[in-house]
Amino acid sequence: MSNLSNLIAKYVVGDFPSFGLLLLLAVMVAASYTFAVSLSAGSSGRIKTLQAARFGAYGTVALITVAVLCLAYAFVSHDFRLRYVAHYSDRGMETIYLLTALWGGQDGSLLWWLFLLSLYIGACVWSLGKKHLELQPYIIATLMSIVIFFCVLMAFAANPFATGVSGARPDGEGLNPLLQNFYMIIHPPSLYIGFVGCSVPFAYAVAALVTGRLDMEWIQACRKFTLFALLFLAVGNTLGMLWAYVELGWGGYWAWDPVENAAFMPLLSLAAFVHSVMIQERRGMLKVWNVFLICLTFFMTIFGTFLTRSGVIASVHSFAQSSIGDYFLYFLALVGAFCFTLVMYRWPELRDIKPTDKLRRAAILTGWITLIALSTAWVVSSKLAGTPIDATSGASAEMVADSSTKHSLIRITAFSVLAGASVFAAIELVFRRMTKGLDLKTVRPKFESIWSREFTFLLNNYGLLFVMFFVLVFTTFPMVSEAFWNEKVTVGPLIYNAFIQPLGLGVFFLMGVGTLFGWKKSSEEQLKKNFMIPVGVGLAAIAFHFALGKLLGHPAVVWSPPVYGGAMGKGLQVLNAIMPVLGFSLAVFNAAVIIQEFTLLYRSRIRTGSEKTPKILWYMGLLPGFLYSMFTLPPSGRRRYGGYIVHLGIVLMFLGFTGKSWTVDRETTIKVGEEYQVERYTLKYMGPRMEVDNSKRMVFADVKVFEGGKEVGKLSPAKFIYKKMPDSPTTEIATLQTIRDDLYIVVGSINPETKVASLQIHLNPLVNWIWFGAIILILGSIVCMWPEFEPQESRAWQVVRGTGAVAASITLGVVIALLPVPAFAQGNASQHSGSVQIDDMKEKQVFGQLRCMCGTCPRELLSSCACSTADQTRERLRMRLARGESPESIVDDYVKEHGTASLGIPPNTGAFRAIYAFPIVALVGSGVGLAFVLRRWRSSATDSAVAGKNESTKSAGKKGDGDAPSDRERGAKRDAYDDRIDAELRDLDG
Repeated sequence: MSNLSNLIAKYVVGDFPSFGLLLLLAVMVAASYTFAVSLSAGSSGRIKTLQAARFGAYGTVALITVAVLCLAYAFVSHDFRLRYVAHYSDRGMETIYLLTALWGGQDGSLLWWLFLLSLYIGACVWSLGKKHLELQPYIIATLMSIVIFFCVLMAFAANPFATGVSGARPDGEGLNPLLQNFYMIIHPPSLYIGFVGCSVPFAYAVAALVTGRLDMEWIQACRKFTLFALLFLAVGNTLGMLWAYVELGWGGYWAWDPVENAAFMPLLSLAAFVHSVMIQERRGMLKVWNVFLICLTFFMTIFGTFLTRSGVIASVHSFAQSSIGDYFLYFLALVGAFCFTLVMYRWPELRDIKPTDKLRRAAILTGWITLIALSTAWVVSSKLAGTPIDATSGASAEMVADSSTKHSLIRITAFSVLAGASVFAAIELVFRRMTKGLDLKTVRPKFESIWSREFTFLLNNYGLLFVMFFVLVFTTFPMVSEAFWNEKVTVGPLIYNAFIQPLGLGVFFLMGVGTLFGWKKSSEEQLKKNFMIPVGVGLAAIAFHFALGKLLGHPAVVWSPPVYGGAMGKGLQVLNAIMPVLGFSLAVFNAAVIIQEFTLLYRSRIRTGSEKTPKILWYMGLLPGFLYSMFTLPPSGRRRYGGYIVHLGIVLMFLGFTGKSWTVDRETTIKVGEEYQVERYTLKYMGPRMEVDNSKRMVFADVKVFEGGKEVGKLSPAKFIYKKMPDSPTTEIATLQTIRDDLYIVVGSINPETKVASLQIHLNPLVNWIWFGAIILILGSIVCMWPEFEPQESRAWQVVRGTGAVAASITLGVVIALLPVPAFAQGNASQHSGSVQIDDMKEKQVFGQLRCMCGTCPRELLSSCACSTADQTRERLRMRLARGESPESIVDDYVKEHGTASLGIPPNTGAFRAIYAFPIVALVGSGVGLAFVLRRWRSSATDSAVAGKNESTKSAGKKGDGDAPSDRERGAKRDAYDDRIDAELRDLDG
C-alpha cells in the first residue's frame, strides 16, 4: 500500500502535467482499440467481439472522465504549473467559478466537448443493449473515430495539461469578469450538449449506410437522441440570446455574430431532418435527402467549431487565433469525402434500385469525377478571369469597380459553361455507359399531389436549408472577399435582417400550412374546411393591426433606411417595412391552427369516450389535466401533439421577435433629482451609490420608475470595476419586466464630482414572450421524448424508468430556460457597446452602415458605439447632413478614407454583389429543379394510375354479376399505408 502511495505521489502529484498528457494518450489508445475491435465485430458478426467493443467504449468513457476530473482538480488546487489553469483562474476566485473555468478557454472546452461526447457514448451503448446488433459495431466505430480526432487535437495542438515556459506562477491571471457569474455554469453545457448530441444520429446514419439497413430502423433507433440534441440546440441558442441581452448591455439579444451563426446553422439543418424523416416513416420516401441532412448537420457542428476556434472571423465570442484550424479543415475534408463516398456506394438502396456491384462502381466513379471536374472548372475559370485591378494600385474607384465586375462576370460565365459540360460528361459518358443494360427502374413511392403534407414538409425543408445557406454565405463572406478580392468587408446585422426576415417568415408560414394538409392527397372540400378558421383569424389580425396597432404603440408598418440604393434596396425596404404586420398575423394564424388541432383531438376523445383524464386535474388549473392527457396518448400521438406544443413555443418566440420592430432607444445625461420621459414611463434619477467587496468596486445609479404617476419599480444599473482588470469595467443592466415590454437601462458613466449620470434606455416590446416561448418549446420536447413503455413491464417499473429517463431533461431544461446566461468563450468583448439616440432617418441610414474606426471596438457600428471617437465622428457627419449632403456621398467619402472595412455591409458594387446574388440564384435554381422533379414524379404517378385503371377494366369484364366490387372499383385506392393510418387514428380515438 505504501509503495502505491509513493508511486502516486511521484508520478501523479509530482508530475501532474505529464500524467494529464498520459491520460489523453491513453484515451487515444483505448479509442483506437475500440475502433478496431468494432470494425472486426462488424465484419465477423461475432457477439463476443462486439461485447469486447462495448467494454472498450465503456473504458474510453471512464478514461475521459478521469481526465476531466484531473483538470478540475488542477483548478481547485491552483496548480499554476498548467498554462491553462494559470491563464483562466486565480486564487481569489470562488470554487464554483474555478470549476466553470474548465470550459472558459479553448483547450479546456475541447476536453469538455470530449467529456460530453463520452457521456453520449455511454448512454448510446447502454441503450443499444441487445438491439440493432448489425448496426452496433459501426455506431461504436464512428463515435470512436470522433474521439480519436479530439484526442489528437488536444495531444498535439491544444493540450490543457501543457505547462508554462517560465514554470509555476505565484498566482493566475483570472477569468474574464464577463464570465464570472452564475449563468456561466449553465450556458456552455447546454449548447455543447446540442452540438455534441448530433454525433449520435450521425453515427447511426453511417452504420445504416455501411450495413445497407436503410429502412426505418436507424431513424427510429436514434429518434430520442435526435430530439434531445435538437432541444438543447434550441435552448443553447436561446440562452445565447439571453446572455447577450443581460450581459453585454447593448439592448438587444441577437446581432448575427459569426459564433452565434455557427450555433444557429446546425439547429436549422437538424430541424429540417426531424421533419423530413416523417415523410420517410409515412411513405418510404426521401432516403437520400435524410441521410444528406444528418451528415450536413454533423458537418456544420464541426464547421461551427472551426469558425469559433480558428480565429479566421472576428467575434466577441470567439477564442484567440490558433493553429488548430488546420486540424479541423483536414477533419472536415475527411468527413465530407467519407460521407460522399458512402452515399454513392449505397445509391442503389437509397433510390430503391436493384443493387449490383457494377452500379455501385458507376455511382462512386461518376460522383467523384463530377466533384473533381467542378473543382477543375473553378480553377480554370479563375485563370481565365485574370486578376482584377486592386484599390492599392492607384486606380480610381470606378475603374476598380468595373474591373471587379468584369472579372466576376468572366469567372461566373466560364465556370457555368465548364461545370455544365463536366456534369453532362460525367453522367452521359461515364454513368450511362457503365450502367448500360442494367435495370435502373425504381420502386420507391412518388408524390401524388402538391396538395399534401409531404409537399409542404419538403418546402419547409427547403426553406430551413436556404435560411441556413444565406447565413452561411453571409458569415463566411469576409473570408471569401479577403481571399479572392483582397478586400476586408463586414457583414453586419442590417443585411442579415434585410434578407433573412422574409425567408424566416416564409418558413413560419409553412409551419402552420403543413399541418392543415393531409398525407398523400387532400381533397378540395377538406382543405376548405381546414383553412377556413385559421385564414379568417389571420385576416382579422391584419385588419386589427392596421386599425388599432398605431394607437397601441405597435404600428403595422415600420419604415427603416434602405440597405442599398436602387430598385433592390427600395424593394427590400418595403418588404421589411411590412414585417411587423406579417409577423403578428402569421403568429395568430399559426396559433389558430394549433388550437384547431387540439380542439379536434379533445372533441374526438370525448365523442369516443376515450377522454379519461381525472376531472380534479382540470379543476387544478387546466395545465395538470392537459399534461396528463398528453402523456397518456399513444406514442405516435405524443410525438404529433408534442410537436404542436413545440410549434406553439415557436409562435410565441416569433411574436417576441416581431416586437423588435417597435423598440425605442434613448440616451440622456441626467442630474440627481431630474426626471426623463420614455413613452409611458417617467424615470427619476435618485443618485449614485458605491459598494465594495473583495474582488471589485460597484458603482450603482438608482432610478425610480413611474407609470401614470404611480411608482412601479426601482432600478439600479451599475458598473463593476474588478481589481485585477481595472481598465475593463463590466456593465450590469437593470430591467423592469412586464408581459408588454421591458424597460432596459444601462449606465454609461457617472461623474464623481457632479454625480451626473449618462443613461442608455431601451424599451423592448414583447421581448419576454421569447423566453416564455422557449419554456413552452421545452415542454413540448419533453412530451415528444416521453419514453414508450413496453407492454410486459410492471406499472411500478414503468414509473421508475419513465421518471429516470426524463427527469434530467425536465429539471435542467426548465432551469435553463428561466435563467439568463453569459458567453461560452473567453473573448475580447468590447466595453464600448451602448446605444445612441438617433431620430433622423438620414442619420439612421448613415450611422447604420458605417463602423467606428477607433480600433478598439470590433464590428461596432456608429449607431451603437458609445466611445469618444464615435461621438466625434457622428457630430462631424451630422454637420455634413445639415449642410444638405446626401447620405450616399457621405458613406462614399467615409469608405474612401477608411476602406471597405469601415462598411457595416458589403458595398453593392462589382464582385461584392455575389453576397446576395449567389444565394438568390441558388434559391431560384433549386426552385426550378424542384418543380422539374415534381413534374416528373407526378407524370410517373399518373402513368401508374392509368395502367392500374386499364388493368381493373380488363378484370371487370371477367367478373360475374354477383362479384363484389374491389377497392379500386369503389374509387378507394388502399395500401398498407392506409391500414397504418387507420390503425393510428383508432389508437388516438381509443
